Amino acid sequence: MKWNIGSTSSSAAASAPSLPADHPPVPTGAAQCPIDHASLSPEAIAAHKARTEKKAAQCPIDHASLPPEAIAAHKARAEKKAECPIDHGGMMGALGAAVGAPNALNPVNHIPQGLSATERAPGQTVDLSTERTMSSIPRPQTKEDAYGGGEDKVWAYPSPQQFYNALVRKGWETPEDSIDMIVDIHNFINEGAWDEIMKWERRRPGGEHAQLAKFQGRPHDLSPRARWQLFMAKLFPNDYSSEPPFDRHDWIVTRPVLDEQGNKTKEETSTRYVIDYYSVPSDGGEAVFSLEVRPALDSFADASERIKMAAHEWMQSRS
Repeated sequence: MKWNIGSTSSSAAASAPSLPADHPPVPTGAAQCPIDHASLSPEAIAAHKARTEKKAAQCPIDHASLPPEAIAAHKARAEKKAECPIDHGGMMGALGAAVGAPNALNPVNHIPQGLSATERAPGQTVDLSTERTMSSIPRPQTKEDAYGGGEDKVWAYPSPQQFYNALVRKGWETPEDSIDMIVDIHNFINEGAWDEIMKWERRRPGGEHAQLAKFQGRPHDLSPRARWQLFMAKLFPNDYSSEPPFDRHDWIVTRPVLDEQGNKTKEETSTRYVIDYYSVPSDGGEAVFSLEVRPALDSFADASERIKMAAHEWMQSRS
């Protein structure tokens, strides 16, 4: 039941319970303070008024009576920010020594910063080689170690230990005794990718001096061509494969700009190449890979080169 305090309506009065005959009279109207302020001394009235008008609660500790050291310690605790209870530095100590810093990637190759070529991964039981094989792929000459080894003229492939550390970082389960074979296949495929790129580059002025400046793995991003082929496989399953590429790379290749005499200048131009990696069924059970390498359609010149190459290959198939 809801009671309307202070109501003077007739309905409320009629519903109020009757009082005993000997009960003292109950005052009507708004509620009043039970203290007789008229009988209080001026000091008591002032103290009561101060208590009722007191603002927000204050700290019960008398800071004025505390020594400076205690005040400083109290202030430091009050101003201390909340921190995660997990020691991330210590947690990454064992793992980071092998797989590199978290969320830090080399902008040249998108490889984790600090990915070790020699440190063993946690739980590793097999000794893996720490030797890195030099590729045949030219790289720009810089003093920065961009996964190629300082001032080396060509890119260096990852050591088996470094390759395994990268797989551990990604959470992939790979038999340790298979790493050497996987690295050999990786290096072989990339050499083939560069050979295909040079078929395009030699058609351009200065292309014989081409260098691989940057690259990025994009295994989860289907290229426009891969999407088209998967779409066509639904319409013509006998003519197109329904298997998507197992990997994709984007390689940025630079070449010098030539002057009118055909000499190299200090200026450079670049082309982005898209590489789709496919695994092809083999009757002999051996691993067979197919690469689709072409310039990305980033400019009219790149689109023109693709049309010219398609016409050239068509003419060769006719001859």
